[in-house]
Amino acid sequence: MAESPVILITGASSGIGSATARLFAEQGYRTVLAARRLDRLQSLVGEIEAQGGSALAVQTDMGRLVDIQSLVRTVLDHYKQIDILFNNAGFGRLDWLEELDPLVDVSEQIQVNLLGLIWLSQAVIPHMVARRSGHVINMASMAGLVATPTYTVYAASKFGVRGFSEALRREVRMFGVNVSTICPGGVATEFAHIAGIHRKTNITTPSFMTLRDQDIAHAIWRLARRPRRLVIVPWVLHLAVWANAILPGFVDAAIERLFVKHERPI
Repeated sequence: MAESPVILITGASSGIGSATARLFAEQGYRTVLAARRLDRLQSLVGEIEAQGGSALAVQTDMGRLVDIQSLVRTVLDHYKQIDILFNNAGFGRLDWLEELDPLVDVSEQIQVNLLGLIWLSQAVIPHMVARRSGHVINMASMAGLVATPTYTVYAASKFGVRGFSEALRREVRMFGVNVSTICPGGVATEFAHIAGIHRKTNITTPSFMTLRDQDIAHAIWRLARRPRRLVIVPWVLHLAVWANAILPGFVDAAIERLFVKHERPI
């Protein structure tokens, strides 16, 4: 009898990562949970195992190459395979560019959101190519499609994720390995608190468009079953992408009038 597939999830200690781990465990996957907060990972492992699933917690700092290389060795030693890599770990620090700390807000954000994702993919891809099977799912963002004020560095990291994913997909597709990118809009997670968002106008994602972490987990599950190059959720945000591509001058003027004029200190 064949072993059940293995999914490696980064940023698994909360939000989208933990919701995805629960869903895939329910569907019979063996789950590998990677994040810095080991206590949360161990709690999630206990929850999954109590439901009859299999899970492995590996404390990992996605900004450290040595941690990432150790993570992949640990997974392959324990489970012998990685069928899906969900590069989910990331964070945002949102403010006017000159207000961002060059190290904490700029360098670390690029390090975790983009460089860590590249390092982990680089470590996993040879295993998938050798098996002629695998799927890399990379978490981008609407900010990786439409860049807006105060998202400069975060958008740079997510545009980078999209470019990396596109090139990697074309490198490995002929070896039976899929690469997908998912770009969600606003999700009700810890993101806003960590990002330090402060708005005079209180402009934010409308409640009817705000997604739950479970919504993204189900989108990842659908991607695992039917790989696609790029997924935008919710679908209505395709309109914003089209407007940004077709009418960039209009979008620039609208953002300046509705947001920058009221928010940016003079």
